Amino acid sequence: MELVKSIVTPVVLDYDYVTGRAQSRFLRGIAEGRILGQRCIECRRVYVPSRGACPRCAVPTEEEIQLPDKGTVTTFCIVRVPSENLSFKPPYACVAVLLDGANIPFNHVMQECALEDVHMGMRVQAVWAPKAELGPSMSSIRYFKPIAEPDADYDSYKEHL
Repeated sequence: MELVKSIVTPVVLDYDYVTGRAQSRFLRGIAEGRILGQRCIECRRVYVPSRGACPRCAVPTEEEIQLPDKGTVTTFCIVRVPSENLSFKPPYACVAVLLDGANIPFNHVMQECALEDVHMGMRVQAVWAPKAELGPSMSSIRYFKPIAEPDADYDSYKEHL
């Protein structure tokens, strides 16, 4: 009898995600073409997307802050594996963007840039879907693209790697 070394089988992970109040406010802002974060009343850190509470201070984050759609690439990776959930064909760059005024980066996709030109410190801006297509989804931000600004100094983002 031969030993079984592997099995090929399809895997399906269906799940429902229900947003809380803070994330719902964030997504409603996205549907309006605005990026909203929340500031901690204790440490003054700004979280985007909103979390509803500061993970450092364990207090509610009630103060809403509108952030610009520009930021700095803190880290990145080149994706070479296709995904059914994305309209981007590999390879593409997935970037962690620290928006100006925020204290935590979030991940998105970089376009309009050669993969070999993507780098830490690069200044980028969101490219939004047309107003008629905006909705309460991160797909309202189509991608980020480089902008004609000097790279951010490493010290300005080194704590966000």
